[in-house]
Amino acid sequence: MKRLALVLSATFVFAAACAEDLAPTPPMGWNSWDAYGLTIDEAAFKANVEVQKGLKPLGWTYAVIDEGWYMDDPFGAKLAERKYRLDAHGLLIPSPGRFPSAADGAGLKPLGDFVHAEGLKFGVHVVRGIPRQAVEANLPIADSDFRAQDAADTSDTCPWDDGNYGIRDNAAGQAYYDSMAKLFAAWGVDFIKIDCIADHPYKPSEIRQVSQAIRNSGRAMVLSLSPGPTNIVHAAEVGRLSQMWRIADDSWDGWSFAPAPWPNGVLTGFRKLAEWHSYAKPGNWPDADMLPFGALTPHPGWGEPRQSRLTPEEERTQFTLWAIARSPLILGGNLTRLDAFTRSLISNKAVIAVNQTAWESYPVSGLKQADARVWVALTGPRHKPVPYVAALNTGDTPLTVHASWKELGLKGGALRDLWNGKRKAASALSVTLPAHGSAIYRVE
Repeated sequence: MKRLALVLSATFVFAAACAEDLAPTPPMGWNSWDAYGLTIDEAAFKANVEVQKGLKPLGWTYAVIDEGWYMDDPFGAKLAERKYRLDAHGLLIPSPGRFPSAADGAGLKPLGDFVHAEGLKFGVHVVRGIPRQAVEANLPIADSDFRAQDAADTSDTCPWDDGNYGIRDNAAGQAYYDSMAKLFAAWGVDFIKIDCIADHPYKPSEIRQVSQAIRNSGRAMVLSLSPGPTNIVHAAEVGRLSQMWRIADDSWDGWSFAPAPWPNGVLTGFRKLAEWHSYAKPGNWPDADMLPFGALTPHPGWGEPRQSRLTPEEERTQFTLWAIARSPLILGGNLTRLDAFTRSLISNKAVIAVNQTAWESYPVSGLKQADARVWVALTGPRHKPVPYVAALNTGDTPLTVHASWKELGLKGGALRDLWNGKRKAASALSVTLPAHGSAIYRVE
């Protein structure tokens, strides 16, 4: 009876959380990948969280450990050399050498407790599937009569990470994901980023299983699907099963990497956010990927350690576009080495408020200038909305972006610059922007 009461209590708590909506606004926070790649450890994570707590009043809430926290040696060239840590039921657990508080079976709970004590929310990254080691040892799946080989699809591995086998669409597979979500819930996880599931390949059965496992866990956890570009034909399904999903492949610190197919630069975000803008709503946030700002050190997930190669104008443009298009805002740089410009950028309350309070945003179509992009966002009461407008230059030379109030679908008025607070009268939107530059205004 006691166990039944606990289950019913957990179900009630989760149902209440769902009623309030897991992600009523685009999630904001920090993720370790762009600065640390596979190498994040407890000391470095805590140091970044200490800085992030100072940003919490601005909305930077989630602190997410990305891939590799379960590896004894993240520098190992081969899978066997990386030495995944598993528990007796084939679930990934943190490497105690890198996460000392995980000793004696505590897992990531002490770290989750630390994050919560700082007033933040705790997130983890995993690649979909079940570890190959668990399958080779045919370990039992917790709270079930199944074993790892019952759940594993050994014909399926992630193209860029062969540490796991895929999960079968059967009761054993559901049991494994249930056990994973239950463990994360016990650790106090608030956010699960699951990789190799939203595209190349798209794995709808595993998305359904993970989503169901979170519901079965009794804890409210935001589900973030990666990588992109998620195909827009799957919009209804990913929107029903998750809170955010990647709409572009990995975005790194460049304006464009064309003709290379990977990675993406800022320029890709214009096209993808325009394509997906109508799907953004409370609980559903098309995700244009992290913001690779500031110090991408000591071991970034791609390339050599460096200061972000984005110019100040490009950083501001990416932040402006992601904000007005209502993408999740997830910082990627090393917060312990935050430069003054990036800090000023991510501390702008007015720009962040557009991202967090707009109930509609859209790109303006029909502009006559090929390199001009204009977005409008609406905030405030729906019967008397407060509009914002962003002008952006995608070209490599300076450009005067011009649009009439009629073209913008707005009544017009004065423009207040959200970056410097200055107000000017305006008979239309007209602003000269440097190459890759931008401006964002409140229409008053």
